Amino acid sequence: MTQDKQLKPTAQAGIGRRSFINTAALASLAGVVACTEKPSSAAAPVASAPAAGAHASDNVTHLKPGELDTYYELSSGGHNGDMRVLGIPSGRELHRIPCFVPDALVGWGITNESKKIMGTKPDGSLKYTVGDTHHIHASYKDGNYDGRYAWVNDKINGRLARLRLDYFVCDKITEIPNIQGFHGIFPDKADPVDPKINYTTRVFCGAEFAIPLPNTGADVNKPEKYHSLFSCVDAESMEMRWQVLIDGNCDLTATSYDGKLAATNQYNTENGVHYEDMMSAERDACLFFNIARVEQAVKDGKFKTYGDSKVPVVDGTHAANKDPKTALTAYVSVPKNPHGVNASPDAKYFICAGKLSPTVTVIELAKVLDWFDGKLEKLDAAIVAEVEVGLGPLHTAFDGRGNAYTTLFLDSQMVKWNVATAIKFHAGDKTAKYVVDRLDVQYQPGHVNASQSETRAADGKWMVVGCKFSKDRFLPVGPLHPENEQLIDISGEKMVLVADHPARGEPHDFIIFKRDLVRPKQVYALEDFPLATKDPKDSGVVRNGKKVTVRLTSQAPAFSLREFTVKKGDEVTLILTNLDKVEDLTHGLAIPKYNIQFVVNPLETASVTFLADKPGVFWFYCTNFCHALHLEMRSRMIVEA
Repeated sequence: MTQDKQLKPTAQAGIGRRSFINTAALASLAGVVACTEKPSSAAAPVASAPAAGAHASDNVTHLKPGELDTYYELSSGGHNGDMRVLGIPSGRELHRIPCFVPDALVGWGITNESKKIMGTKPDGSLKYTVGDTHHIHASYKDGNYDGRYAWVNDKINGRLARLRLDYFVCDKITEIPNIQGFHGIFPDKADPVDPKINYTTRVFCGAEFAIPLPNTGADVNKPEKYHSLFSCVDAESMEMRWQVLIDGNCDLTATSYDGKLAATNQYNTENGVHYEDMMSAERDACLFFNIARVEQAVKDGKFKTYGDSKVPVVDGTHAANKDPKTALTAYVSVPKNPHGVNASPDAKYFICAGKLSPTVTVIELAKVLDWFDGKLEKLDAAIVAEVEVGLGPLHTAFDGRGNAYTTLFLDSQMVKWNVATAIKFHAGDKTAKYVVDRLDVQYQPGHVNASQSETRAADGKWMVVGCKFSKDRFLPVGPLHPENEQLIDISGEKMVLVADHPARGEPHDFIIFKRDLVRPKQVYALEDFPLATKDPKDSGVVRNGKKVTVRLTSQAPAFSLREFTVKKGDEVTLILTNLDKVEDLTHGLAIPKYNIQFVVNPLETASVTFLADKPGVFWFYCTNFCHALHLEMRSRMIVEA
């Protein structure tokens, strides 16, 4: 039993769903020991802040017209292959940034510029049209977000996208070689080689699925020869830097504030092919990478390559890293099938949640470094706490006041616990009450994050919990339910549930940061576009054999060309520049029957290339409302037979 049995849940959860889901889950996940009290099955009202209220939620849960949110939330868009931008505390969705999947609103995957970023086949069609975004993280400077970039991964096709936060657009996508199931990412927070570089220079990427290397059809029936790779991508160039061959798999990723360590939790150290094999061991691992040593090994030429890839791969397996003083990796044993590894804001600890164990494990980073230096005899001594918190712990957030908040998937709860007190309890002080509070959430929470959580500026104001199920929380819309993102006030001793927000599935992770850390630009710079037509007088049609280039501009309420003429069979490249300089004055261009629609924001240029294979008159028109004469903003494309 947990040491905090006397604590009662602060809200009660939905009728019957815990008994149903937990019974099914526990039947398949043998070995999970029930350790918490059973809450009642009364329906849960949304809690409000106490009248005495020293809470962040007082008087701000509903913003008045014209009021702005105080935080941004960047969230993965799941199978939509994009990134969502929300305001916190309102929960309003402000924008979606397309990355991996075509987007009809802005023409992502239609314009030449976006197709170049996404990647194309030799025939010019997109290489991939599906994606599965999971984890969002942003660039750092001096331990806090710096507003330059954010990154998101595509689990299906092993791609990493970078988002510019000055324009909130995707500008680069990198496909990582020799991996499958690309799950966890995290940028570094400093450079371990040069301590003066206190900003992000790399992004670390973990591969969840082990495969034969190279994956060419050999050894498909020899799982003992399957391996996963931990990868490093350059933050600026977005080119691959190196990879590490490991035993087991990678799940999620974390980095230390001094830049010396990266880590991934491992839930399948057995390297099992079937799910029952993946949970046969009672303990798995949190795998640490000594970044400086890995990079030195690459410089020293101690690597190999696989297949067609030229990316250097160093050996991070158990067998090759037995000597701490030369080891590139360190495998810290943690309880069964951990899901998530998170860095505390005080820069001292990484925390792994057990998933199939009711525990969280606190690992002291200084002791891991001591092991690498030969000062710590046993690596397990780096574990300073391993304590029970509830059923199905997954992910952990922080408030900057020494408290951690962990999702309990099977209990449908958030548990607030104090890290220092948990360390005391683990050291033998059984009177130390490390659990501070519990709150029922609706239902089955997965990811969690809090305002500024994994930065040195963690402020303990807001927490968002991503619940995977939402039945009875929203109006029914058929069999496919939205997920439920719940806003929780964590500014006081007790957690206060403030609001439910439906989210189209399946989002995963998210980050929350103060709005003043970014300064988004409202108008593009015309000089940033080499193809820009800077004066409407320069519009026109240029023919080079069967290839035709059409240049035109848009200024409300007209395009610069009243019409243009091409011939059937021409390859047409249409270049459109928006010369309006007014914030929020976006134009669009659509051509009927040609599958073309894209937008150009103020002073932006975009282009499309298509085959004029249908003769006739085709009215191209502005698709974004821009003027009182918006409906009149159209011109003709004439395709001669």
